Amino acid sequence: MNIAVLSGKGGTGKTTVSTNLALALKSNYIDCDVEEPNGFIFLKPKIDKTEQVMVEYPFIDDEKCTSCGKCVSVCQFNALAKVKNDIMLFEKLCHGCGACEIVCEYDALTYKKRELGNIESGTVRDISCSRGILNISEPMAVPVIRDLLKNLPKGINLIDCPPGTSCNVVTALKYANGAILVTEPSEFGLHDLKMAVELVKMYNIPFGIVINKDDGKNNIIKKYCKDEEIGLMGVIPYSRSTAILYSNGEVLYDDFDHKILFDELSKEVKEVLKWN
Repeated sequence: MNIAVLSGKGGTGKTTVSTNLALALKSNYIDCDVEEPNGFIFLKPKIDKTEQVMVEYPFIDDEKCTSCGKCVSVCQFNALAKVKNDIMLFEKLCHGCGACEIVCEYDALTYKKRELGNIESGTVRDISCSRGILNISEPMAVPVIRDLLKNLPKGINLIDCPPGTSCNVVTALKYANGAILVTEPSEFGLHDLKMAVELVKMYNIPFGIVINKDDGKNNIIKKYCKDEEIGLMGVIPYSRSTAILYSNGEVLYDDFDHKILFDELSKEVKEVLKWN
């Protein structure tokens, strides 16, 4: 079973929930927040394998190219531009669709490969961990996420999604059988949670909500869950002890009180997601 952990906005505690819940469920952990993968900071797995993520980009043979501009016209991603009598390539904008190669009548376009990022995998406490890392200055994270998720191990996989509701999240969500939405009791948290809920509903998969930094009151998130009849899986109290453990890069699950909290949360996850 693949469980996506996502949030409408950054900073809600998505990775905190993902890493500790992975230990509670004894599941595999996959960090798809490839622009800032920080789950390994807490889990600290021993990295056994590193793989490059390669993407294709067009290569223009200047001796064959007539600068007719057909490749520029067909490119939907503005990776090619005609400047006077020359064709300019912006390789980092290329999605590798192959349209430019198809329309070129002079065989002036071929494809080469370049490194976009890499994937690291390892183990800790008998669970498998993997993460994607996008190279600095690269604008496209989707190919790294796709490579990271294409051969998921058997068993329970906890997918730590990127923040927000962009195409990066959509790519990760395509592999999910269930979802956990992490939010915080604030107006911003509620606003972005609503967008995440709509996104998950599009995929018609079971989901529930976890409130991080909960104030213990009948806040706007709890009211929203009640009004919309959405399962509230659990809450993580807003406490100084949690903040200290987190700021020191420690695993909350190693603390007795937090272990009880995440063990209870794991039971609720199984119930809400109709565990099989």
